[in-house]
Amino acid sequence: MNWTLMWDALPRLAAGVPVTVQLVLFAELAGVALATGMALMRLSGNPVADWIARSYVFVFRGTPLLVQIFLIYYGLGQFGGVRESVLWPVLREPYWCAILAMTLNTAAYGSEIIRGAIQAVPHGQIEAARACGMGRFLLFRRIIVPIAVRQALPAYGNEVILMIKASSLASTITLLEVTGIARRIIAQTFAVFEIFIVAGAIYLVLNFALAWAVRATERRLTPYARARV
Repeated sequence: MNWTLMWDALPRLAAGVPVTVQLVLFAELAGVALATGMALMRLSGNPVADWIARSYVFVFRGTPLLVQIFLIYYGLGQFGGVRESVLWPVLREPYWCAILAMTLNTAAYGSEIIRGAIQAVPHGQIEAARACGMGRFLLFRRIIVPIAVRQALPAYGNEVILMIKASSLASTITLLEVTGIARRIIAQTFAVFEIFIVAGAIYLVLNFALAWAVRATERRLTPYARARV
């Protein structure tokens, strides 16, 4: 075990953390919005909207994220209409292609989490709000959303952790995030074991920090549960 090499590689690998965080942050922000829309389409009662949302979830949950990244980055450029469109300056960049693929992938999983959280809202609380004269929008904003957020938070935290680990796939399209830098260092030093241990430790720290933040947020949103402890 070459401890000196591992210590020297740490700052170089840490330099890829901002790119990793950006990929996950942008993908999750856009993914939450898309996932919410898909969940509402599933719950709308409209058969066409429900079919569209079901098909989207089926496709993006049923295929690997790596394949989706390759299809977006390598595949879309084969179509002349795409290359001539206003979207081409974005779609030719690996950074935005990775974010797009991660967004579409996490939205498929997130929509099911959000749909389940909304359906888990106790019916009695909804009926009580209606009895108080709340309209549909006020009921959704003050009753359904707060409860659904608390219900979805643990599962969505796990989804974000999975996205942090999945961001390593962005290295396959030349992005220099943590894994991309690790692969470059390994190509120079041939120290596969040492470099990937350091890279794995960085991912472990990121996920530990995220898990701690999710638990802290969950405790803050459930003071009644904290009082019983």
